Amino acid sequence: MIDLHFTPTPNAQKISIALEELELPYRLITYDIFEGDQHTAEFGRINPNHKLPAIVDHDPAFGGGPHAVFESGAILQYLAEKTGRLLPTDPRQRSVAIQWLTWQVAGLGPMGGQAAHFIRYAPVTLDYAIQRYTNELNRLLLVLERRLGEAEYLAGNEFSIADIAIWPGRSTGSVMNVDLQADYPNTCRWFNQIAMRPGVIRGRDAEKAVPAKYLQRKADLTEEQRSNMFGERMLNAVRL
Repeated sequence: MIDLHFTPTPNAQKISIALEELELPYRLITYDIFEGDQHTAEFGRINPNHKLPAIVDHDPAFGGGPHAVFESGAILQYLAEKTGRLLPTDPRQRSVAIQWLTWQVAGLGPMGGQAAHFIRYAPVTLDYAIQRYTNELNRLLLVLERRLGEAEYLAGNEFSIADIAIWPGRSTGSVMNVDLQADYPNTCRWFNQIAMRPGVIRGRDAEKAVPAKYLQRKADLTEEQRSNMFGERMLNAVRL
């Protein structure tokens, strides 16, 4: 059994989708990040960075008792290696999959997150910051579009954790006014193909679906919620 420490965001959906695709049994433990559920000392022992998602594998392949893993890219790679699935066995394709996984966690994810922050959460409009991050996000989406014009999936002809890392964020592209069908036809083809997979559907249904309050075009947060997300309470969590 695997404990999935989860909040219903695209980043955490990567892991619920992977677990469903891999048919691994898991227990969903949900957190409300606006309310600061992730800032407890108990959760800090699982993830010292106090971010979601994280997992605890109670039966790791290497034995020795429960094993915690944090950071979505590391979790995806851990689950793929645990099961021998969702990573190509061919060394060249495996390397390509890891490259695109790294590209997401080091580039597309952070740049999309920063663009979303300044558009949705900043208390004042900062045109320079919005332009800086939306320009970089658009550049990265063009990189993705070109790759998906060359190959069926990110690693080549095989669905992998690289696709899982990127796909959930594209499902909320409307928040960023991204029109996949009009502007990114190769990405749209890939997106729609993956959307029909039963494991992907299960990984995003019911309590795993992103709620409306996380999808507001312009988020209206209380001072306490803002502190939990971006301020003193977030900072103080790592001092516990």
